[in-house]
Amino acid sequence: MIIFCLYSTAPPEGSESAVLIAHGNCLSHLCVKCDSCSPRDITQKGYEKKRAKLLAPYIPQTHGVDPALQKEPRNQTPAPAATSAPSSSKYHRARSGGARDERYRSDIHTEAVQAALAKHKEQKMALPMPTKRRSTFVQSPADACTPPDTSSASEDEGSLRRQAALSAALHQSLQNAESWINRSVQGSSTSSSASSTLSHGEGKGTSGTLADVFASTRIENFSVPPDVTATTSSSSSSARPATIDLPPSGIVKGTHKGSNRSSLMDTADGVPVSSRVSTKIQQLLNTLKRPKRPPLKEFFVDDFEEIVEVPQPDPNQPKPEGRQMTPVKGEPLGVVCNWPPALEAALQRWGTTQAKCPCLTALDVTGKPVYTLTYGKLWSRSLKLAYTLLNKLGTKNEPVLKPGDRVALVYPNNDPVMFMVAFYGCLLAEVIPVPIEDAGGQQIGFLLGSCGITLALTTEVCLKGLPKTQNGEIVQFKGWPRLKWVVTDSKYLSKSPKDWQPNISTAGTEPAYIEYKTSKEGSVMGVTVSRIAMLSHCQALSQACNYSEGETIVNVLDFKKDAGLWHGMLTNVMNKLHTLSVPYSVMKTCPLSWVQRVHTHKAKVALVKCRDLHWAMMAHRDQRDVSLSSLRMLIVTDGANPWSVSSCDAFLSLFQSHGLKPEAICPCATSPEAMTAAIRRPGVPGAPLPGRAILSMNGLSYGVIRVNTEDKNSALTVQDVGHVMPGGMMCIVKPDGSPQLCKTDEIGEICVSSKTGGMMYYGLAGVTKNTFEVIPVNSAGSPVGDLPFVRSGLLGFVGPGSLVFVVGKMDGLLTVSGRRHNADDIVATGLAVESIKTVYRGRIAVFSVSVFYDERIVVVAEQRPDASEEDSFQWMSRVLQAIDSIHQVGVYCLALVPANTLPKTPLGGIHISQTKQHFLEGSLHPCNILMCPHTCVTNLPKPRQKQPGVGPASVMVGNLVAGKRIAQAAGRDLGQIEDNDLVRKHQFLTEVLQWRAQATPDHMLFLLLNAKGTPVCTATCLQLHKRAERIASVLYDKGHLNAGDNVVLLYPPGIELIAAFYGCLYAGCIPVTVRPPHAQNLTATLPTVRMIVDVSKAACILTTQTLMRLLKSREAAAAVDVKTWPTIIDTDDLPRKRLPQLYKPPTPEMLAYLDFSVSTTGMLTGVKMSHAAVNALCRAIKLQCELYSSRQIAICLDPYCGLGFTLWCLCSVYSGHQSILIPPMELESNLFLWLSTVSQYKIRDTFCSYSVMELCTKGLGNQVEMLKARGINLSCVRTCVVVAEERPRISLTQSFSKLFKDIGLSSRAVSTTFGSRVNVAICLQGTSGPDPTTVYVDLKSLRHDRVRLVERGAPQSLLLSESGKILPGVKVIIVNPETKGPVGDSHLGEIWVNSPHTASGYYTIYDNESLQADHFNTRLSFGDAAQTLWARTGYLGFVRRTELTAASGDRHDALYVVGALDETLELRGLRYHPIDIETSVSRTHRSIAECAVFTWTNLLVVVVELCGCEQEALDLVPLVTNVVLEEHYLIVGVVVVVDPGVIPINSRGEKQRMHLRDSFLADQLDPIYVAYNM
Repeated sequence: MIIFCLYSTAPPEGSESAVLIAHGNCLSHLCVKCDSCSPRDITQKGYEKKRAKLLAPYIPQTHGVDPALQKEPRNQTPAPAATSAPSSSKYHRARSGGARDERYRSDIHTEAVQAALAKHKEQKMALPMPTKRRSTFVQSPADACTPPDTSSASEDEGSLRRQAALSAALHQSLQNAESWINRSVQGSSTSSSASSTLSHGEGKGTSGTLADVFASTRIENFSVPPDVTATTSSSSSSARPATIDLPPSGIVKGTHKGSNRSSLMDTADGVPVSSRVSTKIQQLLNTLKRPKRPPLKEFFVDDFEEIVEVPQPDPNQPKPEGRQMTPVKGEPLGVVCNWPPALEAALQRWGTTQAKCPCLTALDVTGKPVYTLTYGKLWSRSLKLAYTLLNKLGTKNEPVLKPGDRVALVYPNNDPVMFMVAFYGCLLAEVIPVPIEDAGGQQIGFLLGSCGITLALTTEVCLKGLPKTQNGEIVQFKGWPRLKWVVTDSKYLSKSPKDWQPNISTAGTEPAYIEYKTSKEGSVMGVTVSRIAMLSHCQALSQACNYSEGETIVNVLDFKKDAGLWHGMLTNVMNKLHTLSVPYSVMKTCPLSWVQRVHTHKAKVALVKCRDLHWAMMAHRDQRDVSLSSLRMLIVTDGANPWSVSSCDAFLSLFQSHGLKPEAICPCATSPEAMTAAIRRPGVPGAPLPGRAILSMNGLSYGVIRVNTEDKNSALTVQDVGHVMPGGMMCIVKPDGSPQLCKTDEIGEICVSSKTGGMMYYGLAGVTKNTFEVIPVNSAGSPVGDLPFVRSGLLGFVGPGSLVFVVGKMDGLLTVSGRRHNADDIVATGLAVESIKTVYRGRIAVFSVSVFYDERIVVVAEQRPDASEEDSFQWMSRVLQAIDSIHQVGVYCLALVPANTLPKTPLGGIHISQTKQHFLEGSLHPCNILMCPHTCVTNLPKPRQKQPGVGPASVMVGNLVAGKRIAQAAGRDLGQIEDNDLVRKHQFLTEVLQWRAQATPDHMLFLLLNAKGTPVCTATCLQLHKRAERIASVLYDKGHLNAGDNVVLLYPPGIELIAAFYGCLYAGCIPVTVRPPHAQNLTATLPTVRMIVDVSKAACILTTQTLMRLLKSREAAAAVDVKTWPTIIDTDDLPRKRLPQLYKPPTPEMLAYLDFSVSTTGMLTGVKMSHAAVNALCRAIKLQCELYSSRQIAICLDPYCGLGFTLWCLCSVYSGHQSILIPPMELESNLFLWLSTVSQYKIRDTFCSYSVMELCTKGLGNQVEMLKARGINLSCVRTCVVVAEERPRISLTQSFSKLFKDIGLSSRAVSTTFGSRVNVAICLQGTSGPDPTTVYVDLKSLRHDRVRLVERGAPQSLLLSESGKILPGVKVIIVNPETKGPVGDSHLGEIWVNSPHTASGYYTIYDNESLQADHFNTRLSFGDAAQTLWARTGYLGFVRRTELTAASGDRHDALYVVGALDETLELRGLRYHPIDIETSVSRTHRSIAECAVFTWTNLLVVVVELCGCEQEALDLVPLVTNVVLEEHYLIVGVVVVVDPGVIPINSRGEKQRMHLRDSFLADQLDPIYVAYNM
């Protein structure tokens, strides 16, 4: 049984101050301020400098004005100054709070919110405030901002706002000291913020703990690194700065591999303790430690598939217990003898017999009556229009319009007279009017197209206002059909002949007019109303409202649709009423105008919305002498809104003293489909007022009616909307699924069966059937009766005495985890949180978006221009708390946008579906945003637990039983390949060079090009040999070096570097090639050079004079200690002298050179290459690429390490081919250089890096025609090889191939190599053998360290390509990295390699033997290959046997590289490769230039580079969060938006994520915005 509270009188309204929540009772645990929480934290440093530099040219220095007042946002034009109408000022002054729209205000609700917030006062919790660059979102000064029209602010506020905004940032006016946690803690801001993060729930005793821990932890902060340099000219400011190899804070490989990255992270390797960022992250972690809202039931998850948690129904949820409802009937429709047979007949009757009676009065902008249309005029002008439409638009044989055609009515909201004439003119002409809003909307265009409309009626004034083309034609609006525009002003209409009469037949089911409605998704549909329904609806309204002839009604609603049209235009004519139409524009300037009209004209009925009641209350002080005693009905058309009850009560309490009768307030429920579903009948004086239901919000969320008893904070008070319409019948059906009748205590969709509803959605037969032809069924599924019902789109129930109650709309329904919430309820809760200072009351939108298998709630509000950052953030965190407490639902995203930027409906409301579309597209441009995925998303799969106990032997046996072969592959056998006698004779590269200098002295080996493509330096065999001899002699004389000493070679890419290399070998020294420092960026690049010099224990540095001066300069001294450099020798002017004898190593196992490189994880590693390895490497490359002395290859690579160094310095000397050298940095000044060289020299084989390929793809992609014009042709290219140590970037190589296909590049030419630190060349495509193969693998399985091959186009699939063919002499096996046992074919594991050219070990300061053994000389724990010594590459991959045939005749085994092990992120027990997450993120928004991810204390941090304007920065936060959640099942912890070029990238084009992480934590990124997701 349900108990209802029946109030005999309205509950007393509390004072206005009830809306303001005292700061003391508030939220607490969501945002407690501490020093670290100020908006100026991350980005203060550098902000002043940057702002000054950016704005210096534009700021006129006004004397005596604080420059801080002059700041302006970057890339943002200030809004033009608003000019408000003079007449409005007095109303503005009265509305000092600016709160015009109190549709949702309810003091009961406000108290509930207060109580909910107070409840959390004890559990204090700091929530990290997002940080933004101050320049970004300084909103244009308040006085230059038009406040949104639903709530303008008062004049006196405006002038003070700018100061207020600035001072608010300085003085946070929180009265309650408790909301500042432990402000008394003395010391730095870090220690106080650190303490605030810990004090949640504990006493103050623990306040200093974190700070103490931090203080006592000594973190070795090597202030070394960033970068081994590049001598790039910074070509454009937005371009990425010089490519850089950034080792980290002094980590050199040699720290034990076992102490993997996660342990380094915990000690914040090299991050200064005082980092505010890490304090914020600590705050965030503490906040996340709170228990989530009800955790969903967990169940065992098979390790193979990640199963998304399905929300299990709560066993304690309330269930409906009543009996099945029976349809409720309204009173019978009374038969009145003089009711006309059709509405047009009523017009004819009054127009001919009562011609002088007033029908409609229009008001001017000041609210004064300006024109009255009489019934005679309406009849005669409608006749003229009908005649003109039918007879004067086309020829007699080919009329433009025929009866039944649809016609658009485009009339402004302030011209009801012209609209009424047009509407009735169409009815008389038997064409179907389609009233639409002001022209331009694309969705309206779809409606016009689907209705087949070719003609639009409008006024002359309106037509002049439409945009025109240059030749005067009206612009074709986007998505609109071609329209013919007809002006309906009287002077353009033809008088009908005396004998012409319109055809007025008895009303039937033929369409009368089409009313448009916008669906939840934003599509526009036309509800067709038949002539009989139009007539019957007028009759039912006349009976329900008891209209009598000659009454005056005041209509404040839109007269083109809904109740404004039904009462003010149709029922009006039926009953010969006089309507006064008050347009929206008048209400904006003069909100009391409708009350004045009622008073002046003694109106009996007024049609309003809650907004109009509220506006009248706000302006009421200006009019003391109005009387509303004449009103017998105040029809509140949005009375179905659950929060209308408070507006009605407040209005009554204020205007009862002005004669308003309590029984006159008549809420009604309407929808376009059902038209009027129910209306409260005008009461009899003294009768008890109708009922109120106080419902449990929790019950409502389960669709059940329960009287709220336990907690008044979560109650919803609703008023009835009267009884069912006369002649109608109503039932309540389940909102989804088949239309099953609800039980009596269940909430469902209201359905109405009567002649008075719509008949169909025009042109949409399928949707029509589900809405207009519903036959309710009982619980058994059998139909109840055969009467069709219409779904109204309203949610509600029928209470005692057949009173109808509405609790929400289907369009506002948010279904989250199986529970239903109403958007309006959530809006009301948000507004009950003290919002006056922060947001505009009427400008708030709530909708849901589908993310990760559930609906998620998004709240968007317009922020006042004068709201401070702290106020906004505090308001946001309180709103989250209030909604969580009252509705028990989490908000996924809360965004504040600048004033006046939300899309508006024509009458000033918020266009919800467009707002949602902007949100999903990333074009909302919020100025504040808070995402709460951690609290909302409770359906993530269970984290994976690693299964212990399966040993390598059992895996092996398992594979064999399953018939899987061991995953191994090998290149051709070096021993069996015949080579010329060169190899037999010479074991050392120095011998090969000497032999070539004798045998072919003038053979050209090297050609170096400059940016113009002209050769600047060449070297023949003899020239190179002689130059090397001289350098050896200088080393001997000046350097006094011994054989085996290490020598650093510091040269720009060129032939000088090559000569110095061979000079070192001739002298018996060990060369170490190092990238020279960047002259413009010494502080970042010189420390890396210094580090390599120190680590390699170099006895001498060979370099050029220019670089020598740079190393000893004052600028260099600022970065490193220049006094302790080893001997520096410049090789520019060499004496003509040679060594008496060239050095020859005693054995080929002797060290030839050291190869130093910085890995992407920031490790600086040097590996030792022996002469034997060098020989084997050159031989393998020679055989694979078929290199011999008559060949030419072009190399556009950095020559300092890895395969790039080998190709640049070693291969030509060994094989004798000619190398054309193109320094990659030259491409920055001439993008065409590489491709034009390849074309000019007809090169068959060329080598490049990813960064070169990306430069060409981005820079030349749209200039293919220009390339053709320059005669560039790439048809000569047989192989174009990208040298890399990573997973092949297929999207880049494919784009490159497609782009340059037009200039002859073969689709088969592009391939990649694969090498690692232990072996620089494992795979290289070469000239023979099958093309690289590709496979699609399942990303989800990859996270579980499994390979599952899928078809192309499968969801969550990843395309992988083979990294070229395995080189001759190389063997590869795939091994489980934990057990060191071999794995089967197509299984994921670490790639181990065995080859004669594997490096012989790490070169470290601390000769760590165990590390050498583990990485270079390791054995399998089990299996046939257990005797072989393998080197571990540190990369994950798999081998797959293909159907192709290798050169040996066997089936070809393809090696697929997935990614580096030490780059992977371990999250939730799964292994993620950063590139996969980055690829997803980069796709989400056109303004994301680059992206990098890393983890910090188990939080995923995503850094995105924004290449658009800074307004878009906050748009990226929800998009990034959504895509990572949807595609990777991960919740992003922090989103950092930075400028282009901030993410460090090394010379190979690889992102240096660990260096980025260190910079972020050390607060060095100067981000545009940092969002901490809750």
